[in-house]
Amino acid sequence: MVTGDENTKYHIGTNALSFPREKAEVVMPLKDGMIENWEQCEAMLDYIYTKCLSVDSAEHPAMMSEVAWNRPAVRHKTCEMMFEKYNVPAFFLCKNAVLAAFASGRSTALVLDTGSVQTTAIPVHDGYVLQHGIVKSPLAGNFLAAQMREHLKEQKVEVVPTYKIAAKEVVKEGEPPKWTAKKNVPAVSSSYHNYMVDCVIEDLMQHVLQVHDRPASDEDLNMIPANSYEFPNGYNAMFGAERFKIPEPLFDPIGTNLRILGGDMLAMQHVVSSSISMCDVDVRPSLWSNIILAGGTTLMSGFSERLTTECAAKTTSSMKVKVVTGGNTSDRIFSAWVGASILASLGNFQELWISKQEYEEEGKLVVDRKCP
Repeated sequence: MVTGDENTKYHIGTNALSFPREKAEVVMPLKDGMIENWEQCEAMLDYIYTKCLSVDSAEHPAMMSEVAWNRPAVRHKTCEMMFEKYNVPAFFLCKNAVLAAFASGRSTALVLDTGSVQTTAIPVHDGYVLQHGIVKSPLAGNFLAAQMREHLKEQKVEVVPTYKIAAKEVVKEGEPPKWTAKKNVPAVSSSYHNYMVDCVIEDLMQHVLQVHDRPASDEDLNMIPANSYEFPNGYNAMFGAERFKIPEPLFDPIGTNLRILGGDMLAMQHVVSSSISMCDVDVRPSLWSNIILAGGTTLMSGFSERLTTECAAKTTSSMKVKVVTGGNTSDRIFSAWVGASILASLGNFQELWISKQEYEEEGKLVVDRKCP
């Protein structure tokens, strides 16, 4: 979050964002997974080194992850920033998908990363990304959030963010909420208000959305018990068939209202099969049997089971299909971090670091040679 016009001040972290500030804008230094605003990126790194880690950057090597489609110019500037500004003794840049594979103990896998903006299938073979096999689809978390907002609008449910609420009373299901608004709330920006509303929507989706094990009719879905959810202002709502209908387009987008998106609307199983089909025939069995899930959207109940069923239908019966989900939820959300911690601790990895001396001799282009 950033405040001020002339003297810019950054407020970083979830705790800082929970406190409303007048006209403060919520910003993100990344776009499509790549660094776009370097000033904001440096402010975030300053915060990490001083507030979170409390260490001197010059005393510790640094490993950073990157998206598989990162631009050369961004890679070069990242390397330059870490050596020139933060004076790190050694640096390494590694692909997210490779680190996610390492987090699951694999060097060859198909990483299906379903986050907020998009879903990507990235094939990894012997620790290297097969660039020609990367497939993307806009069906992801933001799409589900838009579908949920549309449903709440149809049900005339107002989403009141927490920063506006001083107190609330317990009410029965479906009754109008009884809550007291906070006084002297600063005039926040639309980006901050939307961010806080998005937090409520995200929590709602985590609690109620579920993927059915197969395409189901309305009659079948109506027979499944509904889930209740209490909004921050105390309003209680029940979610029945819609909690299955909203995520269903992830696996069956045909006939769904997708005008809010652009690009190819590929279902999860089509993203996987398209990516694998672009790879060498000899590699495909290893990819089908090592489909690794990453990203928060994959944490929905029933997601991995449905993906296994749909993927099995996309290939021959003799082909083994296995979806790897990891031991716990943090393994999927922070898979790149887990993989990086494993990789950096390996004895034979120490010779792969870009040293300060190598950077001084070759410049920022050394990242292309040492971090393919």
